Amino acid sequence: MDKTEDFLKRHMLAASSVDADKTLDFILSEMEKGLEEENGSSLQMIPTYVSPDDADIVPGKSVIVMDAGGTNFRTCLVTFDDNKQPVISDFQKVGMPGIKEEVSASDFYSILADNIERLIDKSDRIGFCFSYAATITKDHDGIPIVFSKEIKAPEVIGKPLGKNLLAELERRGHDVADKRVAVVNDTVATLLAAKAGRPDNASSYIGFILGTGTNTAYTEKNSAIAKISEMDGREIVNVESGCLALELGDLDKEFVSGTKDPAKYWFEKKISGAYLGPFAAHVIEAAVKEGVLTKAFGERFKTILPLDTTRMSHYLEDCHNPDYDLVKVVGDNEEDAAALYRIIKAVIERAGKLTAINLTAAVLRSGEGKNPRLPVVINADGTTFYKTAFLEFYTKLYLDELLEKKHGRYYEMVRIDNSPTLGAAIAGLAI
Repeated sequence: MDKTEDFLKRHMLAASSVDADKTLDFILSEMEKGLEEENGSSLQMIPTYVSPDDADIVPGKSVIVMDAGGTNFRTCLVTFDDNKQPVISDFQKVGMPGIKEEVSASDFYSILADNIERLIDKSDRIGFCFSYAATITKDHDGIPIVFSKEIKAPEVIGKPLGKNLLAELERRGHDVADKRVAVVNDTVATLLAAKAGRPDNASSYIGFILGTGTNTAYTEKNSAIAKISEMDGREIVNVESGCLALELGDLDKEFVSGTKDPAKYWFEKKISGAYLGPFAAHVIEAAVKEGVLTKAFGERFKTILPLDTTRMSHYLEDCHNPDYDLVKVVGDNEEDAAALYRIIKAVIERAGKLTAINLTAAVLRSGEGKNPRLPVVINADGTTFYKTAFLEFYTKLYLDELLEKKHGRYYEMVRIDNSPTLGAAIAGLAI
């Protein structure tokens, strides 16, 4: 066990190796720089021109919702009943354009239009949840900055989504004179859903997603956003927190160097579902090389690669289940079994601590949460956060330690179903 602990500390894999104060100061500094000027930070800090105060639900009103996610493109109609509860109807899901092969801008918007034509006469308001980095304009359109998650549509970058979608619909003979499109990031939509779900007894709201990727949104004073001209009021800022240029240990650097876009998404590659499993595999291979795990284990481990986050998590969920791949690899070697458990759990605990530090930074920037009766409500979304063993547990453990006990800020974490869809509908109603 001492050998395992030494390995974890030497490579900055133990949660104790992460200096919470220094990491928090670094995140806050990057947030400040990102608010001051474009391209001044690894955090883009994108203004949205949307305030949580805009999250007013109008009973009886319908909104067309488009949700462009990692691999799927979803469309539906959202109508709010007399109790302001959302009713989702006419739901449809297809593959995201550009996921299988590169598409032109014309093809991209043609696919989008194909999937909402059935709804186009049911509302003049369209809420477009766009799960990629995009500059938001004052008229609530979105201009894509970059496509992540393997989407191949380079001609779409740099051009307004809403304007081009309406142009395609008009080309098809639809009257779009009264149509309005509100483009929101999925994390911003998650924040708006929190405001709608908890309209009272909260001082502020945060949207947080930890799934395939990760991101954070919070509310900021306009006067603190130096790169825009507005001074009054508050608005939601899309942090694009997965891009944070946070350096840690040598194994992190080795792993990142072998990923797509090795100069980008450093924070995302430390905590998100697309990377936790593959990173754990890199760590395990290093442990074999250094004699923390046996060579026999290493040979068997090669037969189950690549390792994803789900199969990694299975070992912590039930390390005696003979149906799980890592249990089979361990065999009857108890020292390997215990060392592997500690290594995987350390990777997840560190991810939970980093997640807590990131959320602490967002709460501190909001300036709220000082009254325990009026907490900051964090709407957390994403299968990785909830389904990876111990990740939610450690996130809350370190939030209590850092945010509440050290900084005297209070939070409540909620999980609101269909948050991106609900938030996009609310954004559509607000324009």
